[in-house]
Amino acid sequence: MTDLITEIQQDFALPFTNPVLIFAILLLIVLLAPLLLKRINVPSIIGLILAGVLIGPHGLNWIDNAHGGVEMFATIGLLYIMFIVGLELDLREFLENRNKSLLFGFFTFIIPLVIGFPVCYYLLGYDANASFLTASMFSTHTLVAYPIVSRLGVARNQAVAITVGGTILTDTAVLVILAVVLSGSNGGLDFSFLVRLLLSLALFSMIIFLIVPRIATWFFQRSDTEKYSNFIFVLLIVFASGFLVELGGIEPIIGAFAAGLALNRLIPHSSALMNRIEFFGNALFIPVFLISVGMLVDVSVVFQGPRTLIVALSLTLVALSGKWLAAWATQKSFRYSVTQRSLIFGLSSSHAAATLAVIIVGYKAGILDEYILNGTIILILLTCIVASVYTQRSARKIALMEENAPLAPSYMGAFAQEKILVPIANPSNIGYHVELALLLKDKKSVNPISLLGVVPNNREAEQNIVSFRKKLQEFVATATAAEVNVDILTTIDHNPADGIVRTARETMSDIVILGWPGKAGLWDKLLGDKMDLIVKNMDKNLFICHIEQSLISHKRIVVISPPSAEKEAGFSLWVDKVATLSSELSIPVLHLGHPETQQAMASHRKSGSFTFQPFTDWDNPLSCGDQIRQDDLVILISSHAGYISHIPIMESLPSRLESRFPHHSRIVVYPRQQLADQLLGTDDFIFIP
Repeated sequence: MTDLITEIQQDFALPFTNPVLIFAILLLIVLLAPLLLKRINVPSIIGLILAGVLIGPHGLNWIDNAHGGVEMFATIGLLYIMFIVGLELDLREFLENRNKSLLFGFFTFIIPLVIGFPVCYYLLGYDANASFLTASMFSTHTLVAYPIVSRLGVARNQAVAITVGGTILTDTAVLVILAVVLSGSNGGLDFSFLVRLLLSLALFSMIIFLIVPRIATWFFQRSDTEKYSNFIFVLLIVFASGFLVELGGIEPIIGAFAAGLALNRLIPHSSALMNRIEFFGNALFIPVFLISVGMLVDVSVVFQGPRTLIVALSLTLVALSGKWLAAWATQKSFRYSVTQRSLIFGLSSSHAAATLAVIIVGYKAGILDEYILNGTIILILLTCIVASVYTQRSARKIALMEENAPLAPSYMGAFAQEKILVPIANPSNIGYHVELALLLKDKKSVNPISLLGVVPNNREAEQNIVSFRKKLQEFVATATAAEVNVDILTTIDHNPADGIVRTARETMSDIVILGWPGKAGLWDKLLGDKMDLIVKNMDKNLFICHIEQSLISHKRIVVISPPSAEKEAGFSLWVDKVATLSSELSIPVLHLGHPETQQAMASHRKSGSFTFQPFTDWDNPLSCGDQIRQDDLVILISSHAGYISHIPIMESLPSRLESRFPHHSRIVVYPRQQLADQLLGTDDFIFIP
């Protein structure tokens, strides 16, 4: 009995050392903090940081960073934040605005440095080395508030893109300054360290951006059915990248961010894998990191004398004012809105990981004193709170402004939203059609993707229906993992084409996507039979697709459209869907068509990823085939008799396209005609593999 009591006392001795108890406390905080603070409209990030202050070694002393694996989870969380930043970054937007990122990086680096040095040197009385190192700390920032913009769906806003780019630039520059100051404090500048740093960066860049994407592409293509192994592979890449850069004397957060960039194009934002990555990060790793940040804060330093308080307030004011001026200069330079300026300030004003690394290294080297160290801890707490409030407020405003889709008539309810219908002729040969549907689906639609089976009306009809449903359960699970609702519909009809047309009308479908009808040479035969019936009787936007390889394997989308394509009723819809596919796969779009069509596309709100090359030789339409590369996804905008954009050569063009590019992924689009009903304006998809 005495031993039992002693054991219990040891388990509850402060700080707790039992890993099970520590993990239970952390989970309780992660669970309750968002629920409690949501009631008073306070960002959950603040609650997690304050909870860390409360339970940390300087608070109730329940948990110490050195026990229970908290430090490990915190490191994972920090790397996870940087990885997700790189993964969610719109690469096209980032590359197009790299000059803006460079300018913001310059502003957010130099302005805090210029303000901070005289404050530390003249006002606080530190020497040149200590002042310069502390001022460089003001230039760093950690994207602590990034989960807010990710959750609100504005991670691809241009203001976010340039802030992320500036973060990497400033943190890298500050780490170089740290090396220079440390070398100078030891009696001279160690150029060998700088050479090693540059060589390490060059070698790492070659590995992560040239080798890793090839390995990842090979792995994803061969482990398509092993969903969990894909997630483990991604984690391996993230932490291996962080370790590699650490070997070269660089902070591992740079490696994690680079890993996100390297895998960006291979993990579409709407995929099940992306959902798993975000789920694990947001549910566990990132919250524990935020709690660990709070555990560093020692509120009692405020009462250690006026010197500590003066240093802490001075550091905090300089840090916030420097970042605000950098955001203001960026706003004025690029004519951003006030809300975008607030978002830039919110994301770039929080100091945590890089800041702490600089100060601790400087403190251990004897360059900085305990007042700077304690003041920095207070700075971390205050800047994280300010950053969270500003980011949530501005991100919410931007999310509301980007919600510019026209409201559906209230009496139509969910029927006025996008509906995806995927008729399956052969459940064992769906290919990549469900994957395509997941990428194209309007995320604002509450309607599920419906998988449709049309079975013959005979004695085996009921048995065939049961068999069809069983074979499609795997695809339902895939879509569910991506948080997309999927249901299975079955209908009985002697003629599959009639069943598809009828069901599409019953479900108020707007887009029909059919599987490519057989091999080369069979097009004309099938077009006169099932395909012809569907094309002529379906007053919808018709997509006929053949996906040769995984969609992430494509490097570009090539769209070919006839003259007057912009006059069809379905013009805006197919432009929207091509732009959506481009964004999800992070690949560019080349449009070959009439200049008037290109002018209409250029003015479209979603055509930012498009480049245009005029093409008017419709006597020989496949003469543009020289522009098509091996890994291109070819989309032909076609038409049949009665279309505004119809020309006779369109009748044979699909079969000619198949003959010319038998191993290319290709989609033929028949846009809806002007006489089609405009009541709903929804987007539905039908696939027949």
